[in-house]
Amino acid sequence: MAVSSSLILSPLHFNFIANNKDINKNLSFLSANPLIFNISSKPTNINKGSSIVLCSYKSGSGLTAEDKRVLRERYGFDPNEYISEAKNERIKEGKKQGKGKELVAEEEAKVHRTTHKLLQVLGGKAKRKKLLSPKGMDVRPMMEVVKGAAFDILQAADGCPASLRPGRWLDLYSGTGSVGIEAISRGCSEAHFVEMDPWVVSNVLQPNLEWTGFLDASVIHPVRVETFLEQADRFSGNGPFDYISVTPPYTQVDYGMLMSQISKSPIVGENTFIVVEYPLRTDMLDSCGCLVKIKDRRFGRTHLAIYGPKWAQKKRKSDKTLQNTT
Repeated sequence: MAVSSSLILSPLHFNFIANNKDINKNLSFLSANPLIFNISSKPTNINKGSSIVLCSYKSGSGLTAEDKRVLRERYGFDPNEYISEAKNERIKEGKKQGKGKELVAEEEAKVHRTTHKLLQVLGGKAKRKKLLSPKGMDVRPMMEVVKGAAFDILQAADGCPASLRPGRWLDLYSGTGSVGIEAISRGCSEAHFVEMDPWVVSNVLQPNLEWTGFLDASVIHPVRVETFLEQADRFSGNGPFDYISVTPPYTQVDYGMLMSQISKSPIVGENTFIVVEYPLRTDMLDSCGCLVKIKDRRFGRTHLAIYGPKWAQKKRKSDKTLQNTT
């Protein structure tokens, strides 16, 4: 006997392979759960003494989201895989109907999101304090080795290897706030965080600022980066920033357009430093407006470009010359 699946396409599917003596047990399990299946009497080319049960979940059959996760996990599948597949399909269909943005927000609200403490402040007055970050890949914080290198380069280029000067930091695509928090810890007097995800703001970014004691020195802008740059005069208020970090989701931005928009924005001044994290095989220009590239380093598949004033580039060259002569 062979038991085959019904003709229902679903992201949730799994196999049972059982001996004949166990088939009744499997069928009783299936009948107790809202899964759809057909039984066929046609012979199949399988080993004698075995039966195969293929099941497909039908939408609206009564299983809760948690039931689906448990079933997926029980039978060795990624419990989150079917959620992302189904979500993407619904969003694609919604975009065809002109409802893309609404469906994205709705689907994000349905997924249960949690946090863990894997990040930490690397230097300054909040050194070694653990920071929250979301589980999964929906927010990708800057790697700590990259973050540490970025601040070491900035401090040396700015003429103060021990700390940052007390200026203003703008953290674009801030996510966890790890970069801006590091900046305040190392000497910045104020940090602005641009993060559009309300769940991340309320469950990750704001708790991290409270935990480190930096909430009073911070301003959170819950808007898209593009919107912030277009209305920079309204949001920033006090002219150019001293430091800007740019750590976008790699696959969701055009770096050429993004850097062009930043270079033309009033957030950039003659003495601004910009830290840009970008992926492999991305072409970054040697300048950003009035600023020049003073450093470009690779960390595996991640690259780090730092732009700054021309005097910082000259200072680095003179420092290297001095080191070589000594």
